Amino acid sequence: MGVERKVNFLSYATHGARITNQIKRLGASCDWTREHFTLDEQLSRAVIEAFIKLHDKGLIYQGSYLVNWSPNLQTAVSDLEVEYSEEPGTLYHINYRVAGGTRSDFLTIATTRPETLFGDVAIAVNPDDDRYSKYIGKMAIVPMTYGRHVPIISDKYVDKDFGTGVLKISPGHDHNDYILARKLGLPILNVMNKDGTLNDVAGLYCGLDRFEVRKQLWADLEETGLAVKKEPHTLRVPRSQRGGEIIEPLVSKQWFVNMESLAEKALHAVHKGEITIMPERFEKIYNHWLSNIKDWCISRQLWWGHRIPVWYIEGRSGEEDYIVARNEVEALEKAREKYGEGVEIYQDPDVLDTWFSSALWPFSTLGWPNESSEDFKRFYPTTMLETGHDILFFWVARMVMMGIELTGKVPFSNIYLHGLIRDAQGRKMSKTLGNVIDPLDTIKEYGTDALRFTLALGTAGQDLNLSMERLTANKAFTNKLWNAGKFVLQNLPSQTDASAWEAILAHKFDAEESLLRLPLPERWVVSELHVLTDTVTASYDKYFFGDVGREVYDFFWSDFADWYIEASKARLYQSGGNSTASLAQAVLLYVFENILKLLHPFMPFVTEELWQALPNRKEALIISSWPQTSLPRHANSIRQFENFQALTRAIRNARAEYSVEPAKRISAWIVANKDVVQYISNEKEVLALLSRLDTENVHFATSPPGEANKCVHLVASEGLEAYLPLADMVDISAEVDRLSKRLAKMQTEYEGLVARLGSPKFVEKAPEDVVRGVREKAAEAEEKIHLTKKRLELLRSSALVSQ
Repeated sequence: MGVERKVNFLSYATHGARITNQIKRLGASCDWTREHFTLDEQLSRAVIEAFIKLHDKGLIYQGSYLVNWSPNLQTAVSDLEVEYSEEPGTLYHINYRVAGGTRSDFLTIATTRPETLFGDVAIAVNPDDDRYSKYIGKMAIVPMTYGRHVPIISDKYVDKDFGTGVLKISPGHDHNDYILARKLGLPILNVMNKDGTLNDVAGLYCGLDRFEVRKQLWADLEETGLAVKKEPHTLRVPRSQRGGEIIEPLVSKQWFVNMESLAEKALHAVHKGEITIMPERFEKIYNHWLSNIKDWCISRQLWWGHRIPVWYIEGRSGEEDYIVARNEVEALEKAREKYGEGVEIYQDPDVLDTWFSSALWPFSTLGWPNESSEDFKRFYPTTMLETGHDILFFWVARMVMMGIELTGKVPFSNIYLHGLIRDAQGRKMSKTLGNVIDPLDTIKEYGTDALRFTLALGTAGQDLNLSMERLTANKAFTNKLWNAGKFVLQNLPSQTDASAWEAILAHKFDAEESLLRLPLPERWVVSELHVLTDTVTASYDKYFFGDVGREVYDFFWSDFADWYIEASKARLYQSGGNSTASLAQAVLLYVFENILKLLHPFMPFVTEELWQALPNRKEALIISSWPQTSLPRHANSIRQFENFQALTRAIRNARAEYSVEPAKRISAWIVANKDVVQYISNEKEVLALLSRLDTENVHFATSPPGEANKCVHLVASEGLEAYLPLADMVDISAEVDRLSKRLAKMQTEYEGLVARLGSPKFVEKAPEDVVRGVREKAAEAEEKIHLTKKRLELLRSSALVSQ
C-alpha cells in the first residue's frame, strides 16, 4: 500500500491542509491535535478490523452482480454516486421476427439503447395483452445476431402501455431486467467490455464504443428492413457524480455488504428515539431509504484508498479460495495452514469505497477497535452529528449502521442536517459553472463574522443562496456592533475611577424589586433582554440556530442600538446627576455584554475583541458563563415603552412630512389619560431628545389644547395623541403657495388621465394591462389631490386663526 498511501498523503497535504485552514479561519474551535485522515495508520487498522469482523459475521461477501460501472474511471460506483438527469434522447422501434412464423409475424420492441440487443435473453409481454398472447411460448430471432433465438415469455412486470408493450430482456445491462431474469431463472449475457466497448458477443460490432455501435447498428437495421422508426424521447440518464459520464450497468465480480440486518437496527434506533433527526422531515426519507436498501457494493477498481484485506491463492480461481487477514504475513500463515507450505498468494487489487472508512469515523478516530482506549471510553458515543442533508445516505446512515454493528451503540444521539450553500441564483457550486466561492476570499472582503452570521441564519435542512447583498448587510451589522461597543466603552469611566465603578456595579438587575425601581427606558430594555435570553436559550436547546440569529439581530439593532443607546444620551449628556449617568452606564454595560454572549457562537472574533476591551474582564468570552435565564421582566413596562416609541415615531414622521429641518426644535402637546401622561412625562427629556422637541415647550395634558385647530394632530396609539403647532414646523404662507402650485399640477395630470379613460377608442383598443395601469394612476392621483386639499385646508384655517 506504499504508493497508494503516498499519493493520498500528498493529496491530503495540499487539498486537506487547505480545507483545514479554511475551517480554522472560519473560527471552528476544535482540538486540532486530534485531526485525522482516513489513511492514517490507526484509522487504517480500524478499517481492516471492521472488514474482518463483518466478513466473519457473514455480512461481507463476494459475487458477480450487476453494478453501476464507470467506463472512464474503470470502477464500480455506488447507487448513491449516480445522479439522474432528464435529457433529450431517442426511442428506437425494432422488429424481432417470430421464429417459424410468416413474414407478418414479428414483435416490435421500443428501446432507448439498441446496442444492448446483443445481450437479449428473452422477449417479454404482459400475459393480459391480447395482441401478443398467441406468441407466448414461441421463440424470437434477435436482429443482427446471425439468427440467435430467445424465448417469448409473459410477465405482469411488462407495462402494456409503454412503447409497443413488448420488452426486450437484457439482464446484463439493465437493473430491472437483471431482477426479472434472476426471478425467472434466465441467463445473464454481458456484451460490454469495462472500457465501454462491445465484446465478441456483439460479432461485427466487437471493439466499437457503445455510442458508436448505437449509430452503426441503427443504420444496419434500416438496411435490413428491421428498423421501424425512431422518435424523440426524454431519458432519465444515469451519470457519475464524480466524472459526469453516463454510467453503464454491468455484471462484475465485486465485494458487497449485506445491508438487511444492519438497516433494520438503524431503523429501530430512530424508531425507539435513541437517535433524533433534525429537521424531522428527514426522518421519513431516512426510513424510506433504509427500508428499501440494496446490498452495498464496497469494492472499487481504483489505485488509491484502503486495499481490500483479501489474498487469493495462486493457481486457484474458485470464489471460496481466498484468505481474509490483517496483513500479508497473517494471510500467508493462514494459507499455509490450509493449502500447504509451498502456497503462493497475492492481494486483491481492489480498494474499499471511501464511504466504508468514513462510516467508521465516530469511533475509528477514538481508538477503536481498542475499546479500552481513554478517548473511546470518554467520548463514544457522541451527542451531536452536524452535516449536510445531501449525505444523509452516503455517510450518516452508514455511520449509524456501522456504529451499532461494531460497537453495540449508536454513534450519536442527535443528527442535525444543514442545507447546502448555493450561489446567488440558487445553483449548486461547481468548477464547471465557475461559481465556487472560496471562503477565504469572502473573508477578506466581508470578514469572518459576517460570513459565519450569514451562513448560520439559514434554516435547518434548507439550502441557502449566498448572495453578496446578504454578506454586505451582515458586514454592516458587524460594523454596527463594533460602533455600539465603541459607544459603550467611550461612555464608561476610567478603570482607575474606583468610586464611579462602585456606583455602576451597585446596580443589580436580577431581582424584581431592583428592576421595578428603574426608569421606563431602562426597565424596558432590561425586560426585553431577559425575554430575549430565555427565547434564545430555548432556541439554542432546540438547535433553531437561524431563529437565534434573527432574534438577537432584531433586539440589538432595533431595540438596543436604535432606541436604548439613543435614549441613554439623555442620561449621559443632558442630565446633571451622576446617579442617572451611572445607571445608564450600568444598563449599557449589562445589556451589551449579554448581547456579546448570545452572539458569540455566531460571531466569535468581533464579540471576543469587544468583550476583552470591556473593563474588568477576568476571562475570555469563549469560556465565560452563559447568561442567566428566568430573570425578571415587566410586561407592563414593555407595553408602556411601545406606546412611547409609537409617539416618537408619529412625531418623527410628521417632521419628515412637513420637511422640518433636523436641527430645529418644535413644541408639542401630549394628550392622554393620567396614567399614560405620568409615565410619558417622566421621560420628557428622552422624548425631547428622540423627537427633536423643545424641552421648555413640551406640555402634557388630559385634553386637547385650546389652539388645536392650529396644530397637526397625531394619533400615536389608542388614548395617546400629540398636537404639533404648525407655526413651529413651517412658514404657513410659503407652504400654502408651494402646495397650491403642486395641487394645480396634480389636478392637470389627473384630468389628463381621466380624459384618456373617457375615450372609448383607448379603453377598447389599448391592451388590458395598459388600461389597468392608467386607472391605477388616476386613483392614486385622486388620493394625492384629496390629501393635499386637506393639508391646504388645515394651513389656511391656521393662517386665518392667526390673523
